[in-house]
Amino acid sequence: MPPQPVGVLRRLIPGAFVLVLVAALYVAAQLPEASAATRNAIANRYAFTELQVALPPGLPQHTVRQVNPKYEHIRAWISSVGAAVAVNDIDGNGRSNDLCLVDTRSDSAIVTPAPQGGATYAPFVLNPAPLPTSATMAPMGCVPGDYNADGWTDLLVYYWGRTPVLYMHKPGATALEMAAFRPTELIAASNTAAGGYGGPLWNTNAVNVADFDGDGHVDIGVFNYFPDTQVLDPQGDPNVQMNHSMSRAENAGGAHVLHWEAASSGDEPSVTYVEQKAIPPSAATGWTLGAGSADLDGDLRPELYLANDFGRDRFFRNVSTPGQIKFALAEGERGAFTPKSLVVGHDSFKGMSMEFSDLSGDGQFDMFISNITTSWGLEESNLYYQNTAANPAKAAAALKDGRAPFENKAASANIAWVGWGWDAKAADFDNSGRLSLVQTAGFVKGKINRWSWLQELAMTNDLLLQEPQMWPNAKPGDDIAGSQPFAFWAKEPNGRYVNVAKELGMTSDIPSRGVAVADVDGDGAQDFAIARQWGAPSYYRNTKAGAGEYLTLNLYRPATGGVSATGGLPGAPAYGAQVRVTTADGRTQVSQLDGGGGHSGKRGFQQHFGLGANQGKPVSAEVCWLDNTGAMHMQTLQLSPGQHTLMLTTQAQEVQPS
Repeated sequence: MPPQPVGVLRRLIPGAFVLVLVAALYVAAQLPEASAATRNAIANRYAFTELQVALPPGLPQHTVRQVNPKYEHIRAWISSVGAAVAVNDIDGNGRSNDLCLVDTRSDSAIVTPAPQGGATYAPFVLNPAPLPTSATMAPMGCVPGDYNADGWTDLLVYYWGRTPVLYMHKPGATALEMAAFRPTELIAASNTAAGGYGGPLWNTNAVNVADFDGDGHVDIGVFNYFPDTQVLDPQGDPNVQMNHSMSRAENAGGAHVLHWEAASSGDEPSVTYVEQKAIPPSAATGWTLGAGSADLDGDLRPELYLANDFGRDRFFRNVSTPGQIKFALAEGERGAFTPKSLVVGHDSFKGMSMEFSDLSGDGQFDMFISNITTSWGLEESNLYYQNTAANPAKAAAALKDGRAPFENKAASANIAWVGWGWDAKAADFDNSGRLSLVQTAGFVKGKINRWSWLQELAMTNDLLLQEPQMWPNAKPGDDIAGSQPFAFWAKEPNGRYVNVAKELGMTSDIPSRGVAVADVDGDGAQDFAIARQWGAPSYYRNTKAGAGEYLTLNLYRPATGGVSATGGLPGAPAYGAQVRVTTADGRTQVSQLDGGGGHSGKRGFQQHFGLGANQGKPVSAEVCWLDNTGAMHMQTLQLSPGQHTLMLTTQAQEVQPS
């Protein structure tokens, strides 16, 4: 008997549904691109001048690193990270006009004045002597901060091949030079050996600094990439390894969360940190390249996000109590039309960095995570996780249930694809009240395109990946995404983003890594610096200071001792303090004093808000903070546009800047 029409139709329904679904998704993916006229109009809101960053004379100019013999055939890959930059007020003159950067060409951590920022000291290299060193260690980043809360900015430098070193700023130093700092071990460890360093072989690529337990003191998260092995030792033991999976690798160096215990100031400043088992062991061994934290639920104990290469990122709810840091996993929820890799905690992407900021402009923190997004390469997706909680109380309820209240909006916001993404920082560069995003990009620069080899590697059986000898060559001369300029994402009137880096003349094809943002010259406009892998760093001075009104807040807590009348800051940074600004037209923005997160770029401590055409009207600023005892306070202030310095004790009081 011939098939009945109803039966045929029933059998065709599943296939028809799939075709309709694919067609709908294809149409949805074909989002309209901004026209050339629109791009130029958006670019005209900004103007930057690129300036050269001064470096100490006579430094080496290497182009690749020495590596463990088992890594020799992939030494360009192993040499693909390490360029870093931070901007802050290191000399205590009241401006964030000092840079602490890592130049991979010399494997040096360098302090130097930001161009045209007003500082005039000579650039110098941070030397860890008399602490033991090794020829097989290399700096990976620098995090300025006041770690002993004495009113002077210290520097935390982290490495491959060594535990981090704290360069403690000596109170009363009259000049910014190496002699103004006392190198100090971050962790107490047996670190001497015949001929040099013999301590733990940490290989760190991400650090996050915050008051995790809410006790009024700043803690440090150190997140390692390679296992504790001799990665950069050409005579090293052959026990090194690579990731054991492209999508679920968990054999990396591990997470170390360090709790502040005690500190002193004076001629020999010091601080003591003790490691605590704060992260569940099952979630502590990802190949971490980026880390960030922000308080989402209103208790000023920041949640934590780890961006992991080769697999699942991790988001943690903060369940700490004073004196005891503790994080609990929280994950997103998957809908019927949501790919698994777009859900918080379930991705299989190559997480490179992360940034907490209010990209949606609704007064709540969103998250932006960089990934590998090269067309006809490994085209994953950046992740723009929009906060779906209406307020901190709603976020607290979700987090208590183990739910991360975020939905990925990267594609609909046109911010999903950039190339091989790295560090990203959000800032209001035109004082319009709209955040832009600078995102670094590029991997290994050479002359021979090796994408086909990388794609072959991506399809390799996971059982083979851990063994370095199974990886295809990645030597000097090979190129993998080596000519991708960094992106400058600006917002269109319709809320979508467009990359106008080309229109702004930012077309350098040297791979970039870290980005740092601050109002360097105090003119009310945010500037930024870029660290480049095997290239000179760049500084971009914002030349449109008068584009809109602004509010900038410098937030301090009383220093615990050692502040000199002839130098230093008004107090210690009020780590984790949050500010919600409401403008006269009802718009709300939120920001926090970020102690240092992301990949290898660290922003300044000022809280900057663009106000647009505010017409000089007072701005309502709700300031929430922890005092030096860990007690929480909240105060709403009416502030005029411009710059204000606040001392946060049991109340917020305006003081004169130093």
